[in-house]
Amino acid sequence: MSGWWVYLEERTRREVDADVLRDRRLSAVRSVWEALRPLGVGLHEAERVVHARYEALGDRVQRTPPDPLDLPSLAARAAALPGRVTAVEALWDGDTMHDWFVLLVAVLDAPAGEGHLATVYHRSDGPPPGVVAAEAGRALADHLRVPFHFASPDVPDDDAPRWRTIQRLEEGCRRTSERAPPRTNESAPFLMR
Repeated sequence: MSGWWVYLEERTRREVDADVLRDRRLSAVRSVWEALRPLGVGLHEAERVVHARYEALGDRVQRTPPDPLDLPSLAARAAALPGRVTAVEALWDGDTMHDWFVLLVAVLDAPAGEGHLATVYHRSDGPPPGVVAAEAGRALADHLRVPFHFASPDVPDDDAPRWRTIQRLEEGCRRTSERAPPRTNESAPFLMR
């Protein structure tokens, strides 16, 4: 267990354990980090303290069930978002607790933004999260008749290009090619005729 646990006040320990038992990981990490920050403890170490509490409390933790990935559930979540879905995107993220995982999001037009659909964590008894997320994301995109984008399905990469970035680049290329005059031999005198 992380040695920082002994530096927490008893009240903070009770709060952290209560959050861990309810599977409220971020709240537990925030409590540890805020309490130990004056001692120079960073966020990464606070996450390790909480991870150690998860291990210590074991089966008593009321684990939050994984997000549903079936088409009806995802379609219902997409329909509840405050805008029209223009694409479904999968992207990698990670932390010290879960390692790498995949977020499924709906790209929205008005209001512009995105809505969270599901988080796909690695499960020891199943395929990698990239495979699971790609399958669920493609099914939803097909159902909604919108594009599906997953820039790096096989290798975790949280810097892979996002859907909107690619669309802006493609739009910029189209505008540039529409404005550029056609190339002829007259406009390039150095070319051999």
